[in-house]
Amino acid sequence: MKHLFLAMCAFFSFSETFSQGKIDGFYRGKGNTTAVFGLGFEDNKNYFIGEEKSDISRSLYYVNLYGAHGITEDFDVSLSIPFLSSNKNSGLQDMLLFLKYRVFQKEIGKGNLQLSLAGGFSTPLSDYELGGLNDIGQQATVIESRAMVHYQWHSGWFTTLQSGYSYKFEETPSSLPITFKAGKAAGKWYYDMYYDYQHSFGGIDYRGTPSPQNFKEFGSDFHKIGSTVYRSLGKNFGGFISLSYVLSGRNVFQGPGYGLGLVYDFRKK
Repeated sequence: MKHLFLAMCAFFSFSETFSQGKIDGFYRGKGNTTAVFGLGFEDNKNYFIGEEKSDISRSLYYVNLYGAHGITEDFDVSLSIPFLSSNKNSGLQDMLLFLKYRVFQKEIGKGNLQLSLAGGFSTPLSDYELGGLNDIGQQATVIESRAMVHYQWHSGWFTTLQSGYSYKFEETPSSLPITFKAGKAAGKWYYDMYYDYQHSFGGIDYRGTPSPQNFKEFGSDFHKIGSTVYRSLGKNFGGFISLSYVLSGRNVFQGPGYGLGLVYDFRKK
């Protein structure tokens, strides 16, 4: 059952404000592949102009295809391909490719401690429009780096802390992400809660100067909380639902997000 929910732990990594950590603390195992089909909706009622709250609203829908493959017992590769729609703006957003390697593992106390390092690359898959708050991205190419500490008790409870650096090319400001996650994998069920934070280094604010604005130069910060629940529906199959809420930030929409998806595990015999 464990392998079924692994991929959806990182499912929302395709966009900054969907993120709940670019990587997760679990590994697929050599030769195993996990595929995820997910969709969701964000009902944003407010937008932070800089750090000032406004009543600007937006409805955003998304579909995402995600796959992860175990190259070795300690080395995974994953790929995410999202499609987003915001009012009249829609299209493929930014492909995300990630490599993750477990560099340390040891039994400590009543559980297992792991340290992982990861690197990734994302780039736009289509020439989507820029120039308004219904944009589906910033057309940025990004080099990602992450370090993660994961501890899992023998009872199934776990905690994960990850951070790193997102280097963004051209005008888009780079950022520092931090994600803390805690949950439990037990029997046919998996559930977690997480806190997600991003700080951008510089960048301009919406309706600030200079004018006219280049939306690729926006700096975006946020504080976000969320939760995921997964249920195994068969030997190699399961489904999940997720809830999230952006609490506050800079140049970011505030409001709830709702998601659901199906997970299928291709296990090496």
